[in-house]
Amino acid sequence: MPTVLANVNDLLEKMVLEETGEYASTGGRKAKSIGINKSYCHAMGILITANHIEMVLVNLGDEIIKKDRIRLKFTAELSYCTEVAQKVKTFLEGELAKDTLLGIGVAIPGIIDQKERIVLKSHALGIENYSLRFLEQALEIPVYFENDANAAMLAEKKQKYPNAIYLSLNHTLGGAFCIDGKLFRGQNQKAGEFGHMILVPGGRKCYCGKSGCADAYCAASVLTQDNRQSLDVFIEKIESGDEKNLQTWNEYLDHLAVLISNLRMAYDMDIILGGDVGGVLSDYMIPLGEKVMAYNGFEHDVSYLKNCSYKKEASAVGAAKYFFTKHMAEL
Repeated sequence: MPTVLANVNDLLEKMVLEETGEYASTGGRKAKSIGINKSYCHAMGILITANHIEMVLVNLGDEIIKKDRIRLKFTAELSYCTEVAQKVKTFLEGELAKDTLLGIGVAIPGIIDQKERIVLKSHALGIENYSLRFLEQALEIPVYFENDANAAMLAEKKQKYPNAIYLSLNHTLGGAFCIDGKLFRGQNQKAGEFGHMILVPGGRKCYCGKSGCADAYCAASVLTQDNRQSLDVFIEKIESGDEKNLQTWNEYLDHLAVLISNLRMAYDMDIILGGDVGGVLSDYMIPLGEKVMAYNGFEHDVSYLKNCSYKKEASAVGAAKYFFTKHMAEL
């Protein structure tokens, strides 16, 4: 107890913790409740996509206190880095939180060499061996780069999911997984590329050039007709009973169930359903669960299927949270 009290007092003095109220009296002096000082520090997260950047400002309580999504077409030109830096500056203008900003986490759809600050390959952005140092210099504060699916995994509480798979069901299908609370990256930074596992041999053409990849059957683009309609419009149509869209939805869930069953058999972990589609699947867990169980004769429930904590901003939030982990380790 003396050690605990000494540590708590130290963190109170550093303002990492704060008194949040009092408990009801049990006869003696009222006990004080102590919690995280959410405004102690902040971090910013950015998700870069082919046509947009998404920005979030997050406090130590993992709460998004500001967010914005801006249309900005990615190019490999240096002017793009300058423009992103200007958007960040505008986003932070007038924010008191910028005085306690630890850094900016940048999530990118691609394979990243973090040590060399290089995007080794990104099909989504159409780049290969692309240096991130220009963007780092343009932002002028500490920057952390992470694959978008890995960043989404980092957005989840690792105390809750120390061993888990994250399926990022966005326009393209990404994935990541944690073992003992740490991201497993693989020998060549490619672990978790579930989107390019062959799901249907000789099937639909994938953007990577192969045929039958899980991405061609389970990415959000399957439902949005490659962005010709929004996911919200698609969901509205299936809820109104539109037969064509209901058929597409049922086929989608069938293929997703096969992928989930395969991953569960291979890794025996919780599976978090994230990304744009993961954000709407909470209302369809029963039909999805029934399909999964039909493909898995070794289990009698699907309690290992979890819904994501952040429906839209997971990658940006996860990239930002890196700085909280780093800062707390240095206290």
